[in-house]
Amino acid sequence: MTALRVLIADDHPVFRRGLHAVLAGADGVEVVGEASTGEEAIAAAAELHPDVIAMDLHMPGLNGVEATRRIVAESPHMAVLVVTMLDDDDSVFAAMRAGARGYLLKDADPEQILDAMRSLSRGEVVFGPSIAGRVLAYFASPRLLRPVVPFPELTEREREVLHLIAQGRSNDAIARRLFLSGKTVRNHVSNIFSKLQLADRAEAIVRAREAGLGSELPRR
Repeated sequence: MTALRVLIADDHPVFRRGLHAVLAGADGVEVVGEASTGEEAIAAAAELHPDVIAMDLHMPGLNGVEATRRIVAESPHMAVLVVTMLDDDDSVFAAMRAGARGYLLKDADPEQILDAMRSLSRGEVVFGPSIAGRVLAYFASPRLLRPVVPFPELTEREREVLHLIAQGRSNDAIARRLFLSGKTVRNHVSNIFSKLQLADRAEAIVRAREAGLGSELPRR
């Protein structure tokens, strides 16, 4: 039987090593690599071809949601299991929209994480108990009709700025519109580009408009 190939992506070395030790000691599991940033996770996935990726969401540079989206878009057969401390609705549903097949909190038992990885490799979807209950409640309630907040990794102010960028406004125009200094707007733009890993303003406009920004008031 072929071993389950696992990649661990987490910026906390203690957690990463601990999970590595647990998985390495399990039958039928091979840890093929580790990554400490979203960029490293994407590169490692392309090079190592893991079956399952244990993905943290909060990492420096490219975050886990965006890394998941890019990996799944390129290799939909790879299963991403989010293992994180973030349990808010925005993080959960952002990860699901990005293509994650599982979501566990870091306080899960090691055996639960291992079982989840094996389940994902069989094509199943896995959520931790507290997450599963909220997911079911969400889809069973009228909140399903509520618009999804685009780019949950951005602050409300950063989404406002991105909305105005999507309208083709310059930094000076944005500063006047929001009653901010030019320096503050530049800082917001820099943060947006960093969080969303955008190369330039043109890419920012495309991504923002794809998410529904630019044509109406930004969602809060």
